[in-house]
Amino acid sequence: MENRETYSPSSKTIAAISTPQAPGGIGIVRISGPRAREIAGKVFTSKRGKTLDEIKGYTALYGRVHDGDEAIDEAIALNYTAPASFTGEDVVELSCHGGLYLLRRVLKAVFSAGAVPAGPGEFTRRAFLNGKIGLTEAESVMQLIGAQGGQAAKAALAGHDGALEKKIRKIRESLIQTAAHLSAWADYPEDDIPEVNEESLHETLRFAKEELDRLLSQFDAGRAIREGVVTVIAGRPNVGKSTLMNLLSGCERSIVTEYAGTTRDIVEDTVILGDVPLRLSDTAGIHLTEDPVELIGVERARERIREAQLILAVFDSSQGLNDEDRELVSVIRDAPSIAVVNKSDLPAKIDLEYIKYNFKRIVYISALSGEGLEQLKNAVAELLHTAGLNPAEGILFTERQRDAARRAGEGVDEALAAVESGITLDAVTVSIEGAISALLELTGERATEAVVDSVFHHFCVGK
Repeated sequence: MENRETYSPSSKTIAAISTPQAPGGIGIVRISGPRAREIAGKVFTSKRGKTLDEIKGYTALYGRVHDGDEAIDEAIALNYTAPASFTGEDVVELSCHGGLYLLRRVLKAVFSAGAVPAGPGEFTRRAFLNGKIGLTEAESVMQLIGAQGGQAAKAALAGHDGALEKKIRKIRESLIQTAAHLSAWADYPEDDIPEVNEESLHETLRFAKEELDRLLSQFDAGRAIREGVVTVIAGRPNVGKSTLMNLLSGCERSIVTEYAGTTRDIVEDTVILGDVPLRLSDTAGIHLTEDPVELIGVERARERIREAQLILAVFDSSQGLNDEDRELVSVIRDAPSIAVVNKSDLPAKIDLEYIKYNFKRIVYISALSGEGLEQLKNAVAELLHTAGLNPAEGILFTERQRDAARRAGEGVDEALAAVESGITLDAVTVSIEGAISALLELTGERATEAVVDSVFHHFCVGK
């Protein structure tokens, strides 16, 4: 692919611990490069006396790892031969017991045998540079590792399987064919090349625009299921904010009493509501107070409300609205919010018309019994536009991808405007070529070294 580095036979052989830096049943030291089997053979001895050079790829040997004459641990050495490996190089994985001391001893022995430390994401980087995966597929690896819910995992797996790359390739190929036809028709007028059909040209550009617009419109919803949403539970004292926090958390994270003002500081937790991770903050009740400690809590609550991506504004259905309720409404009027009318199991005294006038989305709930939780889940999904999201179709994962898609969309818009205003087809071709270039950058087929460095800088070592 264009502008991709390739590793020469003299490339260094890298190694790293590829399992979490915490005790576990099994830990893996991964070795990749032209000397992988040779280096692994210096620290691993098979119980049957076989060597890694004697076995086929995708087969394993049981034995021991050692540092010089000192045995370190039992191990299984799994052999992958180039190019049929994740990195496209010879790879050996040493699976040992998962104690951190043991793994570090094994890794140290591997370094002494000739390997060098892998950089962040260097195994995946080599897979990309050796043509095993595209850049969008590489980026989905970290999304898989960090997935917090079912939708995020589906989106990451679809990305790793190439769903986004296939979608981008379809858009790109239609533009390339159009640009090639335009260039040939303009450059070789004496040849018998069919004249460009304006209707067909317009149709191709409209298709590209619609597909790119759809991808861009889904970015924020995709980010919500991947990264979570900063969510604040707000309301005046004693309306049931802490009870709602505990309901969503599935445990007693906030103190709940019949006395107002028991929450004086921010209580935080991350929960999955439906398939959306909510980074919840239960705040102090918004009210007037002369207590200096409560006042600090109220000010912190106001600050969190200003920073929130989603506000669950809680009201007590069993009481009439007061000035503190109305002040909260005025503070969050333009923010993405849902009115959570709590204590729906008690006789209603609240002014529902006022709530309906000020909120597009209202949920009636009993935080104590859990009644209405499903309606709250649906309201959150609707507000964040995750309800209609199908992650298996391929979505944009990163700001880098969104920026490339945005620039491609601008190129298509310019081409459409040129066609519709009757500007020469040369100008249309230039705009289309700009869109194609942005799409090639998105998939990594025309990515600069700086872009590739930026992508893999965010990876963990060992992946």
